Amino acid sequence: MTKTIKIAVPMAGFGTRMRPHTWSKPKPLVPIAGRTVLDYALDQFKSLPVDWDVEYIFITGEQGKAPIQKHMEKFHPEKKVQYLIQAVMRGQSDALYLARDYLKGPTLMAFSDTLIETDLSFLAAENADGLAWVKPVPDPRRFGVAQVTPEGRVTRLIEKPQDISNNLVIVGFYYFKNGEDLIDAIEEQMRRGTTLKGEYFLADAVNILLERGQIFRTVPVEIWLDAGIPETTLETNGYLLHHGCDNSQRYAGQDGLVVVPPVYIDPSAEVSHAVIGPNVSIGANCKVSEAVIRNSIIGDESTIDQMILTDSLIGDRVILTGQPDRLNVGDNSQITR
Repeated sequence: MTKTIKIAVPMAGFGTRMRPHTWSKPKPLVPIAGRTVLDYALDQFKSLPVDWDVEYIFITGEQGKAPIQKHMEKFHPEKKVQYLIQAVMRGQSDALYLARDYLKGPTLMAFSDTLIETDLSFLAAENADGLAWVKPVPDPRRFGVAQVTPEGRVTRLIEKPQDISNNLVIVGFYYFKNGEDLIDAIEEQMRRGTTLKGEYFLADAVNILLERGQIFRTVPVEIWLDAGIPETTLETNGYLLHHGCDNSQRYAGQDGLVVVPPVYIDPSAEVSHAVIGPNVSIGANCKVSEAVIRNSIIGDESTIDQMILTDSLIGDRVILTGQPDRLNVGDNSQITR
């Protein structure tokens, strides 16, 4: 019998740290390395057992549902997706509770603005009640951490710890053998009123499952990428370009164009009399001339003329003309000097 796994992806946040780009698009649709953050997030699930049926549950904000649904229908029409709206931001557990009618049986939960490299094929033989993917980091205080036994069994999760003695950070990727158990724990979390700064964090629901005797273990990851702020989005863009997304060979030897790998230039873009790279992504139907661009992302249909850009994040339909700069410019902007 075919096994079905539900994949819940909360993505209803306002994206305040990615403004001005998230004024005009939801954060999962910010471009990196020739695609969107959401496209790369979906790639994480390609290694699921091939005979499993996959159903996605996207919990979006009111303004994000339509563009995300349009993107999925255009680029991922084969995927089965349910869309729910989290109108009030009350935290991760609250978002998942909105999906309670769908989260039955094996369930994965992943954030839409972080990416990991992991092989999920082992889930076919997994016996634990739950899994938390983890990575040690120098300073864990912005994240949640897992307390584990020497054998790797989770004893407790701590959200935003005050010290750095335990640096085993949860990377925002979970597996639950039974989604119904998770929903029941979230209901108990809400009855207790267990919140942090007014939000229901998933770590506290997992702690209730641990109290009830469920067995959770950790899964280590080496690669954990972030696309939640402009600086780390540029870093993630560079990593992806270095690991399979570079198409610089397409432009080798083109007159008037120097390409320093890795880069991604959309085939529809017009680029001339320019030095591009390293770590540059240029979107569809862009026009770039007499420019030097390094470590930057240029959105679709933008025009860059007589500019030197470094460490910049440029939105869609932007016109830039003038002098060297480091810019973070949202969609439909124009800067001329």
